[in-house]
Amino acid sequence: MDIATVRAILRYSDWADDQLLRTAGALSDEQLDRPFDMGVGSLRRTLLHIWAGESVWFCRWQGKTETPWPDESERVSVPTLAERFRDTWKQRAKWLDSLPAAELAKSIIYRDSKGTCYSAALGDMMLQMCLHSHHHRAQAVNMIRHVGGTPPEVDYMYSIRKPA
Repeated sequence: MDIATVRAILRYSDWADDQLLRTAGALSDEQLDRPFDMGVGSLRRTLLHIWAGESVWFCRWQGKTETPWPDESERVSVPTLAERFRDTWKQRAKWLDSLPAAELAKSIIYRDSKGTCYSAALGDMMLQMCLHSHHHRAQAVNMIRHVGGTPPEVDYMYSIRKPA
């Protein structure tokens, strides 16, 4: 794992989150809150969970004591949620700008939301955050399809390809 790879994965992750938020912004509250037997129960809650996970993992990367997991039953508006995502992205980018490459191999000790203590390499923790979000993005795309929305294409190649 190297900083350039981490940045590339995070660029994709942020782009994919933004695609979901743009699509969700055009949906009604009824569509956002329709219950599902997958993920964390609704599209709104799944988007909030993606942001919460990214925010919590960012705290862990820094070795900070994480705040309690955000309340995923909060009926946050999509524009407010988009603002939270962008704020997290800005803080993370600023932090990454000052991160020496050797730090990716460093072990970080953190406590999960249940208080259990763990240790993992920073680079692995970064990859975990991206994979966690990726998993829930797939659920969100499926939810959008099931509520009658047009699901965004969040495949990696869509984020990097250019017209020939």
